[in-house]
Amino acid sequence: MAEFPSKVSTRTSSPAQGPGALVSSLRPDLGFARSGFGVLMLLQLVLGLLVWALIADTRFHLYPAYGWVMFVAVFLWLVTIVLFTIYLLQLHVKLYMVPWPLVLMIFNVAATVLYITAFITCSAAVDQMSLRGSRQYNLHAAASFFACLVMIAYGVSAFFSFQAWRGVGSNAATSQMAGGYA
Repeated sequence: MAEFPSKVSTRTSSPAQGPGALVSSLRPDLGFARSGFGVLMLLQLVLGLLVWALIADTRFHLYPAYGWVMFVAVFLWLVTIVLFTIYLLQLHVKLYMVPWPLVLMIFNVAATVLYITAFITCSAAVDQMSLRGSRQYNLHAAASFFACLVMIAYGVSAFFSFQAWRGVGSNAATSQMAGGYA
């Protein structure tokens, strides 16, 4: 009769470590959506959508300057959606090896600089010789206005991201309780 081996390797796991653990634990953090960063990101999404939707409704392909504005508006809108989703679903907690405050600060500063150039380009490209009150003129002027607002929103986010990165106004206990956003 065969002897029972003296060393048996056993492996235990909890149900939370299975392959579907990430999907089952993805619950929206409504506290983030109500926080200052969440509200600013939603504002950036709405204003950015207005910028590129207003320009897309014109014959922007006739004006090369609006190609740059469309690129900035659509690209930053998509990246903001990704970052908002990461924070809303609390994936930043699961991806702890990424320095999220630094990533947000760099993104918001870069987005502010890109929107400054887009705002200046969009404003300078509004054709002064076209008829004021015409549909084309109004769409371009409105896109310039909303580009200015979204530029300000990204600038405010850059300021708050810088403060969060430096840890201004919080200590270890409050930053852990706030989940990394104020």
